[in-house]
Amino acid sequence: MVAFDERLRDPVTGLPLELFSWEEIEKEMHPVKIRTERRRGREVTIIENLPFSKQTIKEFLKEVKRTLACGGTYKDGYVLLQGNHKYKVAKLLEEKWGIPREQIEVE
Repeated sequence: MVAFDERLRDPVTGLPLELFSWEEIEKEMHPVKIRTERRRGREVTIIENLPFSKQTIKEFLKEVKRTLACGGTYKDGYVLLQGNHKYKVAKLLEEKWGIPREQIEVE
């Protein structure tokens, strides 16, 4: 029984593992990166490291597409928008989605 109890505890802190959500903590440590790229002769805005669940990212994408009147998609862990919207997206992330300005990196 002791071995089973030790597996359920963090070896560093000794606290129960269910208290930790390492994926969420790891996402918060990385800044959200917003950059533009040319693909097939057109500019696209790429948003990486969003600290949201997949469902929340889809809601975010829906709102961004509606607000900026552009097309976009979510795949391979990043959001891709048609056109150069990096400063508008940064402002939207800060004001409506509560991400601190220090955690947003615009390239």
